[in-house]
Amino acid sequence: MVLAEKKRTAVKTHKYYSIDRMNIPLITLIIVFILIAVRQIGDIRIRIWQVMAMGAGVVILTGQISPRDAVYAVNLDVILFLFGMFVIGQALEESGYLAHISYKYFKRARSVDALMIFILFGFGFASAVLMNDTLAIIGTPVVLLLARKHKMSPKMLLLALAFSITIGSAVSPIGNPQNLLIALNGKIRDPFVEFFKWLFIPTVLNLFVAYMILRIYYKNDFHDTPLSHSQEPIRNHDLAFLSKLSLQMVLVLIAIKIITVIFSFKIEFRLTYIALASALPILIGSPLRWKIVRKIDWSTLAFFAAMFILMESVWLTGFFQNLIESSNMDVTSTFSILSISVILSQFISNVPMVALYQPLLLHTGITTNGFMALAAGSTIAGNLFILGAASNVIIIQNAEEKSHHTLTFTDFAAIGLPLTVINIVIYWIFL
Repeated sequence: MVLAEKKRTAVKTHKYYSIDRMNIPLITLIIVFILIAVRQIGDIRIRIWQVMAMGAGVVILTGQISPRDAVYAVNLDVILFLFGMFVIGQALEESGYLAHISYKYFKRARSVDALMIFILFGFGFASAVLMNDTLAIIGTPVVLLLARKHKMSPKMLLLALAFSITIGSAVSPIGNPQNLLIALNGKIRDPFVEFFKWLFIPTVLNLFVAYMILRIYYKNDFHDTPLSHSQEPIRNHDLAFLSKLSLQMVLVLIAIKIITVIFSFKIEFRLTYIALASALPILIGSPLRWKIVRKIDWSTLAFFAAMFILMESVWLTGFFQNLIESSNMDVTSTFSILSISVILSQFISNVPMVALYQPLLLHTGITTNGFMALAAGSTIAGNLFILGAASNVIIIQNAEEKSHHTLTFTDFAAIGLPLTVINIVIYWIFL
């Protein structure tokens, strides 16, 4: 899911637009942020993907990015990865197997506090292996089911899911796309060991901080009544068998992926291949394949395609690159890396931000802790605002698609802002 190397090479040699021309992409980006925050004009309610699609349309129609460059800007690795995981997630939900295995995990949580701990730490550490976007797809229907069964706030559980998979993914080089980019290009000798050594303890602390802030903010939802879990029946055993097989394939192939990284095998083993190969049992073996494909979250795929186009047009202005290069900040200090990563990721997304920042750090000969700060900052940026992480968008659009529940800009930022500040401080102390 790392952006194509030839695309980045082209960007590096691209002559940045003039100030006059760069205004349109930047202004468009600001308007997109505002519309996503408001998401309603009069009686018209706008979906996140529609806002992003309008932004992409503006920069194409005004010539800020050519149609050809717009096509190349769309990262097919991300789109195909999400498609494969959406197929698996939809089949797991459609068959009833997802609810079935969720019961087995959560049945030991007898209180709201225990349930929140199970969500935050369970999904958090799972995201370090399965990648945060995967857990966003699988986890959204699970927490919505828990909210419905236990009459809890869906917003609280959706936020817990979002924060857990963002924070938890920081501890692994395959927890999210930007960490993988850092692991592959950051001259880190043993990425799995180094990420664990530098980031495990502060990540555990930050997951606990997320629990405390959610508990304070949603204090009325933390009651003393014991939770009673009921087992969900499997609705379609044939589809459940194929879904289970697909899920097992994901785990096995990711284990193989980890081995190839640890032992530096020269094998092209992209996460996209894992997702598509694992979806094949469902796409080939199930008579419900077309029903499943129709019901996957196509709007999220449209959002990502549009986002890549808009972010590329902003990238090509050179505004943020020049801003960093012309600043008087010590861009190699741990605090600067953390703060710049968090702020810049809100505007150009965390993967392009890492692609921009990493060469600057490599040029200075910075040590491993600097790259760990870049990984932590670019990851934890997802806790600040909705657009800070792709997984946030997946959760929100998935929730809107499957129910009437959603998270507004205010819902997210009210907790995300103080949480991100504390997260940064904790990582800064340990790095």
